[in-house]
Amino acid sequence: MHIALAPMEGVVDYLMRQLLTEIGGFDLCVTEFVRVSDTVFPDSVFYRYCPELRHGSETLAGVPVHIQLLGNHPQLMAENAHKAWRLGAKGIDINFGCPARTVNKNKGGAALLVDTEILHTIVKAIREAVPADTPVTAKMRLGLEDKSLALDNAIAIAEAGAENLTVHARTKVEGYKPPAHWEWITRIRENIDIPVTANGDIWTPEDYDKCRQVTGCEKVMVGRGALTDPFLARNIKQREAIEPSADLHWLATRKIIGELANRITLAREDETEMTRVNIRDGERYLMSRMKQWLALMSKRNTLAADFFKQFRLIKCPQQLLETLQSV
Repeated sequence: MHIALAPMEGVVDYLMRQLLTEIGGFDLCVTEFVRVSDTVFPDSVFYRYCPELRHGSETLAGVPVHIQLLGNHPQLMAENAHKAWRLGAKGIDINFGCPARTVNKNKGGAALLVDTEILHTIVKAIREAVPADTPVTAKMRLGLEDKSLALDNAIAIAEAGAENLTVHARTKVEGYKPPAHWEWITRIRENIDIPVTANGDIWTPEDYDKCRQVTGCEKVMVGRGALTDPFLARNIKQREAIEPSADLHWLATRKIIGELANRITLAREDETEMTRVNIRDGERYLMSRMKQWLALMSKRNTLAADFFKQFRLIKCPQQLLETLQSV
């Protein structure tokens, strides 16, 4: 049983990785993508995306963090991978799955899934750029507009030297619309010789069980499910309180939100910490992050939905903390 936390762009950053891994259940984190275009980045860029590099490339809870790269230039991707490794990255992950329009417009992420050869070339270049004991992994979708190249792409990635392939079981065009096509992950797993991590629509421990049954994968990656239920990975592992009462679940979640608010408030008073967690405006960051998080929680928790209505009237972190204490 191996559960990875998905690299959700603009959501799962350093602080969110810290909070979720402290709750427990996760075996691996992957950073938001570092977008490679025309340069080898200075050290500061890698430290901004992955402050965990400063303490062994692990979260404070001891969960390994791999750096994800996104781009279409094999040599530059390789050089940046080498730079990340030199700074202490425990693994390099390659993004072939981002569905964002701006990323795809610039031939990054899922846009590369129409060119099997470039996938192979990028993976091979990165594999050769870092030591053999440093894992090189990749994440892909089933395709751009259709699934016709899904198997070819997976085989190319595996043959180029990747140690693991995470498959989000939708095409770019399908976005995040249900259902996730887990049966395609089964086909991919049966056609390549490296481990496959299943990703997509794992919201509950029951979803986890069904996904593993359909795909045969020992590894899964969760993203939106972990933000909707911060205890998801731990409950999958422990099989305790799989369906906690709404009151108890929300009580614990409130403590987590309060902890995040406290950390942001403290970060605003410490310029070094501010730099390390990539926060230029603590208040704006916190309120934006809480809006994202509560919107996801509201889908499955009525008490979170009720609090989300109150949150719309909250203007600053201190008011957020006071409101949390009063509800």
